[in-house]
Amino acid sequence: MPEHARAVVFANGVLDHPQAAVALVQPGDLLVAADGGAYICLQLGLSPHILIGDFDSLEADVVADLAARGAQVIRHPERKDYTDLELALRHVQSLGIAEVIVIAALGARWDQTLANLLLPAADDLAGMTIRLVDGPQEVMLLRAGAELLLRGRPGDTVSLIPLGGDAREIITQGLEYSLRGETLYFGATRGLSNVLLGEEGHVQLGNGLLLCVVIHQGEGQ
Repeated sequence: MPEHARAVVFANGVLDHPQAAVALVQPGDLLVAADGGAYICLQLGLSPHILIGDFDSLEADVVADLAARGAQVIRHPERKDYTDLELALRHVQSLGIAEVIVIAALGARWDQTLANLLLPAADDLAGMTIRLVDGPQEVMLLRAGAELLLRGRPGDTVSLIPLGGDAREIITQGLEYSLRGETLYFGATRGLSNVLLGEEGHVQLGNGLLLCVVIHQGEGQ
């Protein structure tokens, strides 16, 4: 069994909801900063257990200070095949941790944002449950043959977006507009802006990949 049951990974994106981010962190979480994500950690009054990346976005004195505080520093060359966030997720996976929350994965650069949103779909990370959280919004991936439990409040927005092709045999429970073994087509918008009826909802997927976005009402300040 891994020492930590869950990891919180801090990316080097935009942090719009600091109070909500702090509230996500639980005692016992492994805190991992992906390069400049260390600044997000420090902004929240946290110190990462692991610092990973090529450190092109991080001052050398910050790296040294975090190392002095006890952080494990894992340095990669600047010329590499993976982003710092993907390196962080792969390292967490190597530790046997399957549940991950990613904070500050979104930002001004569309290429980085899109790549981060698609990272949970990587085959090499298939054994992990990854949630990208930005204040009231959270993004999760549902794979073929699996079921996703959605938690929130009545009125929360739920959007289901197919990735890489059509998503077939979708069954939902607890959503205003139900699906009963139907298909959501890649590139179409039918799955957007559904509504959670209670505190829980369920989505099952028979075939394909489905990006699930939940927007919680009245949260994330």
